[in-house]
Formats: sequence, structure tokens, C-alpha cells
Amino acid sequence: MTSNIYSTSRRQILTLAAASGIAIGTSALFGASPTRANERFKIGTIGSGNLGGAIGALWVKAGHEVMFSSRNPENLKPLIEQLGPLAHAGTVEEAIRFGEDAVLLAIPYQSYPEAGKAYAEALKGKVVLDAGNANRSTLFEEAKQNGIGMTSAKYFPGARIVRAFNAANHRIFTSNANRPAPRMAVPIAGDDANAIEVAKKLVDAAGFDPLVVGGLKDADKFAMGTDGFGHVLSADELTEKLGIAAPAR
Repeated sequence: MTSNIYSTSRRQILTLAAASGIAIGTSALFGASPTRANERFKIGTIGSGNLGGAIGALWVKAGHEVMFSSRNPENLKPLIEQLGPLAHAGTVEEAIRFGEDAVLLAIPYQSYPEAGKAYAEALKGKVVLDAGNANRSTLFEEAKQNGIGMTSAKYFPGARIVRAFNAANHRIFTSNANRPAPRMAVPIAGDDANAIEVAKKLVDAAGFDPLVVGGLKDADKFAMGTDGFGHVLSADELTEKLGIAAPAR
């Protein structure tokens, strides 16, 4: 594996720490949802860049434990110090082991084949929130032909994949987390019912309303480059935009 795929520079980390502070301030302003019934998830991230750092920070604020990963975990010190005792730093392998409840996959999509070779075995049976986008990557044609969800599943066989947090960039998530009702909806898709339930709880904890679009084959409805991507809408509005059946109340 090349040395720079999962590395994060000190400059990037300082930027992430500042962004995380914004996310925390926004959550405090609007009142982040407390961890329900003292339910605390242990989550690992594969990738601690803009998206991994932003979503992980929101989970920490909600009372969950998160291990952010890097090939050089010491570079994550500013982010960890910013977020407090529920935030940890480790290698990718350590973060996967730490993520007993879920793992957030937030690395460039073109790295999936390489990451799959390195980590697919360790991810078997784990709930994996897949936030990658194939647009302009070397896997674009494959994802277009076979579907983005099914392509991810190919490179991480045995993982309980749920497409989530891919339909907007980190700035949108940071600025809209825990906004007053109606909250921003985050579309999700997966084939494992139990994994979907975990994903719903984690989307909610991050400060958004989860909208189940369907199975992995339906993840194309909100993939980058489609009309379903990049919206800041309520669940009702996004349901209409995506042309799916309204969720049961």
C-alpha cells in the first residue's frame, strides 16, 4: 500500500480541528441529540480527512466514542485534543478493531481496491458506512455499470455496507447538523436490515434525519453526478425529490 493514501498532514489536521470546533459550536447552539438510553457506540473511521473528521466530530459531540485513523496517528493530536476524551487516534487496523458498532469508510474511492486487499478481512461482519464517491475516479465506469453500492460491496466482501454521508460535502454536513426542525435528511441504502438500523441511529446522532432509500442497488439514486445528490432538504422534500415511497410514520 502506498504511504500517502491514509496519511494526513499537520496542516490538514489543524484545518480539521478548526472545522470540528465549528461543528461543535453549531451542535451546541441547536442542541445536539443526546445519546439515547445511555447507548454509546464505538466507531472507527478509515480516513480522517475533511469528511471523516467532520462526521466523526459530530458523533463525539453526541456522546459516542470515535477512533480516527491515520498511517501516522500522532498527526491527529490537534483533532483529538479539540474533541476531548471520547475521541481517539490510531492506525487503520486499530480503528477497525475499535469500531465494534460501526466503521465509517471515508477515503478516496479510487483507493477502494487497495484498501479492500488490506482491510476487507478485518471488516467482515462489521457495519460499514460507505461515504465514498466514484465521480472522476478510476472506478467511475465500473460504478456506473454495476452500481455504486454493489461496487463497494465487491471490494469489501462480507462487510455489512450501508451507503451513507456521501450525498453532500463536509461543509454542508457541518453547517446543517442539528438545525431546527425539519432537520436535513441524509439518504442511506443497504441490504442488511440490522446494519440499516445502526446507520439510522448514527445519522440521527450526527444531527440529521435518516431516509432509507432502499437496498444497495438503490444507492445510485443519490450518487454523485445524479439529480439526487447535494441537496439540503427535509426528509419529506428529499423523498419527493428522489421519487421514492414515503417512509412509514
